[in-house]
Amino acid sequence: MRDLELSVLDLSPVPSGSSTSAALHETIELGRTVERAGYRRMWLAEHHGIPSVASSSPEILIQAVAGATSTLRVGSGGIMLPNHSPLKVAETFRALAGLHPDRIDLGIGRAPGTDPRTAIALRRSREALTADDFPEQFTELRGYVDGLPADHPFAGIEAMPNDVPLPPVWILASSYYGGQAAAAFGTGFAYAGHFGGADPGEATRIYRQQFRPSDAAGAQDPHVILAAAVMCSEDAERARAMGRAHSLSMARLRTGNPGPLPSPEEAVAHDWSAIELQVEQGMASKMTAGTPDEVRADLERRAQEADADEIMIVSPIHDVAERRRSYELIADAFGVTGATADRAAVASV
Repeated sequence: MRDLELSVLDLSPVPSGSSTSAALHETIELGRTVERAGYRRMWLAEHHGIPSVASSSPEILIQAVAGATSTLRVGSGGIMLPNHSPLKVAETFRALAGLHPDRIDLGIGRAPGTDPRTAIALRRSREALTADDFPEQFTELRGYVDGLPADHPFAGIEAMPNDVPLPPVWILASSYYGGQAAAAFGTGFAYAGHFGGADPGEATRIYRQQFRPSDAAGAQDPHVILAAAVMCSEDAERARAMGRAHSLSMARLRTGNPGPLPSPEEAVAHDWSAIELQVEQGMASKMTAGTPDEVRADLERRAQEADADEIMIVSPIHDVAERRRSYELIADAFGVTGATADRAAVASV
């Protein structure tokens, strides 16, 4: 099995009893933490109108986290392309690449990242909500950097600044279509293993078999990221309690009763309905919770089954100290370069 790389996906979770703006500041602190721990990259999500998630503008958070760190790759996980003008996305990420050379990633998704009513508010029409034009949007996005055909209505328009490349592009997915699209466009592929309904191994097989390198995409090699919900603690029962709190948050969201991220104590005290228990059961295969050794073994198994090059960890944990510690423990368990040494150096200052 290849050596696994570790990265982070952050949604700026909003714990009960806290505020959404505090969650944004915690994302910046988490960026500093995972950089010290030796993680390769940190991506910021785009969600709208969800009480447990404060990350609605990943491009703003990318700038904030990149400015607070120096070696961490920072990107979008992702920009939901149908919510935006392709030209504006190209401009924004060229600007980020100019400000932080060789440190920015552009992850792109198709879903609205919200409920249908909010999606209409974002896209300004019901027709845009049902349009099936992602390939055209993606081609237009690349065209503002690489040039559009002469007969295209926007030919000659260029995304500024024009002296930096578009960052490496990834297509995000929770279905098989995303693997097909990433293969066709020659981009990296990130599968949402923390909630996706497709088989990750089959999605990856489709991607690797159909991958076609593209000069327009920077001639990227095929690369698979598997996102995973992970809760890690020295105390196995505490880790599982944190995982159950995350399951309750997902159950509330899927049953139309979203709220802030509950604490493990709130999850214990909660009177779970039959539907919520079904959601919890369905989440079990998508979440890893346990001690560092247990987490490493399970993530290695999942990565092998999915033929993934990289695990991207999302840890919506109520207590911010436990959340940061979870990431540190995982890095140590995998022997990520500099994880222990860098923290020791910081502690000695």
